[in-house]
Amino acid sequence: MRLFDTARRAVVALEVGPLVKMYTCGITPYDAAHLGHAATYLAYDVLQRRLRDLGHETQCVRNVTDVDDDILRKARQLGVHYLDLAAEEVGRFDADMAALGLLPAFSEPRATSAIPDILGFIGMVLESGHAYRSGGGVYFDVSSFERFGQVSGYDRDTMLQLAAERGGNPDDPNKRDPLDFVLWQPSAPGEPFWDSLWGPGRPGWHIECSALSMRELGETIDLHGGGSDLIFPHHECEAAQSEAATGSVFVRHWMHAGMVRLDGTKMSKSLGNLVFVHDLLKDWEPAAIRLAVLVHHYRQDWDWTERLMPEATARLRAWRQAGAGSGALDEVRAALDDDLDTGRAIGAIDAAAAAGEGVGNAAGLLGVSL
Repeated sequence: MRLFDTARRAVVALEVGPLVKMYTCGITPYDAAHLGHAATYLAYDVLQRRLRDLGHETQCVRNVTDVDDDILRKARQLGVHYLDLAAEEVGRFDADMAALGLLPAFSEPRATSAIPDILGFIGMVLESGHAYRSGGGVYFDVSSFERFGQVSGYDRDTMLQLAAERGGNPDDPNKRDPLDFVLWQPSAPGEPFWDSLWGPGRPGWHIECSALSMRELGETIDLHGGGSDLIFPHHECEAAQSEAATGSVFVRHWMHAGMVRLDGTKMSKSLGNLVFVHDLLKDWEPAAIRLAVLVHHYRQDWDWTERLMPEATARLRAWRQAGAGSGALDEVRAALDDDLDTGRAIGAIDAAAAAGEGVGNAAGLLGVSL
């Protein structure tokens, strides 16, 4: 199997053993799951299905960021406890993903479950000389880690721009360098806090995933991913702090999914231009929703349009009329092994179904039950 590796910026062989350990960044549960979430997690779902088809065992951890600026802000707006908001939204997310037929996560740990792990991890980074205390918090010193930039390949100006856009707060006066990032921060009045050696506070955004990945899967994992908007700063910072703490390679293969747009603009909670999975499920069959997403290549940005669901429904009907069988199975396997080309796989199944061949086994590799 060959997949594009973000850090190597090329399609390369996915070299894994019998057990494949994967970590995908999960949701911050302050709103419902939208199509951008579905597209990302469906890509990793199909990847796992093909790896299992090849004889591998997969363990895919998907975290829940149940304490950060966004969820605390939304909880204040709604006048509810942040953990109550998280519990409600995680329940909705899990129901939506189950309806779409996703394989169950190996584990779905919450950030708040890992505070002792996070505190220990921060201690390791400080002891390694890659972090410093300032203003009641702890910051990672990017100047101390020469491989900073290894995941994204971005230059400093691009990093600064993206840090400003994506919550990196480069203007924080407690930083030695605008690109330094917070590992532990003092909690604002009314925010949750935990005691630490550096004062009461809460974790930074990036540290939870390093701590959870290590706790659930060990120091080095085979594959890590999420949406392409997480390449920087989130995954760049994860890699830096993890390797600084352990001295080991953090991730062997980085895989990122493209963004889903609506009317040419990326779907995001901040913009409110969202198509929610639970709304689609009211009117359309889950298998058709899967096909509407998977017809696009996972790495490409693409636009959601109203024509996608009728087209996917018609396609599903044609496959079902063709019935069970192993038509197109070899072609689908070859397409998935070629950088998870689900669009090509769907085209092969279309052709086999049109020729009267049963396609149930091939459709099953895409997670579609006929």
